[in-house]
Amino acid sequence: MPRKSRIDAPGALNHIVIRGIEKKAIFKDKCDYSNFLDRLGNILEDTSTPCYAWALMTNHVHLLLKTGLSPLSTVMRRLLTGYAQQFNRRHKRHGPLFQGRYKSFLCEEDSYLLELVRYIHLNPLRAKKVKDLQELSACSKCGHSVLMGKIERQWQDTEYVLSFFGKTVRSARISYVDFVRQGIELGSRPELVGGGLLRSIGGWSELEAYKKEGTRIISDERILGSSDFVEKVLNKAEEAYSTKVRLKAKGVTIEKLITETTAYFEIESEDIKGTSKERTVSQARSIICYLGSRWLSISQAVLARRLGLSPTTVSKAVIRGRRNRTSQIIKERLLGG
Repeated sequence: MPRKSRIDAPGALNHIVIRGIEKKAIFKDKCDYSNFLDRLGNILEDTSTPCYAWALMTNHVHLLLKTGLSPLSTVMRRLLTGYAQQFNRRHKRHGPLFQGRYKSFLCEEDSYLLELVRYIHLNPLRAKKVKDLQELSACSKCGHSVLMGKIERQWQDTEYVLSFFGKTVRSARISYVDFVRQGIELGSRPELVGGGLLRSIGGWSELEAYKKEGTRIISDERILGSSDFVEKVLNKAEEAYSTKVRLKAKGVTIEKLITETTAYFEIESEDIKGTSKERTVSQARSIICYLGSRWLSISQAVLARRLGLSPTTVSKAVIRGRRNRTSQIIKERLLGG
């Protein structure tokens, strides 16, 4: 049975699980852990991708990310490809390091954000890598230590997570630790590792209750959330997929995108190359970056080369283009032209 494509969208919360091939170690020494975290931090900051929780285990990794300027697939490709190449060089090995595709589950933030932060940060304790919460608070391989202020990782969004627990950092940390402590007794929490009907709805007993009520339930293995949330996500994904297919069927290329956009702004196609800050040029460039990346699936590296920009500049242009209402006008012209 063919595997389903991943679902991703700006602002989507994703629980990501990366495993070593054949359950083998993907970290062999302190240098490996440091290399992975440095690479992760640089990419997250470069793409403005919020990170709320993370844990590095010997043969797998958990990340809780919200899609930012770049598609999640771009972030993960840069992270995993770069790290695998570095790992193989250091340890004089060849071949794949990771077990196929990483797993990514789109999650309903209101219901699952804090549960996933706790679940992910308790990984070292469940695996007996640390003996108690005090040791976990000093663990450099887990985001819990950052939330507790013991280790600094500027790319981890501690402020957002702690805001749910108190008005001051001190009171928030006290409440957060109590919340984490309560989670120890809950065990492995399989309902938090992926979506699917039983996981999203809370088990067989809850499922039976819904059936007795005659309630229609929608589920998807790629999504962790309520039936309404799953339906909303799938509808948006179907709409986005349909738009991409229509654009492809019309033969819309990067060159056609550039021509249509520059014509709308009444500027020359060559004007968009480089870093000119002239208002109409800057707007056109941002819209090209956004539509090219989001709707034409053009990599930001290709956009950077075509427009004579750095990858970082393209990433920033994408978010400006997404906020620009003219992007919708250009998209409709491409679809209707």
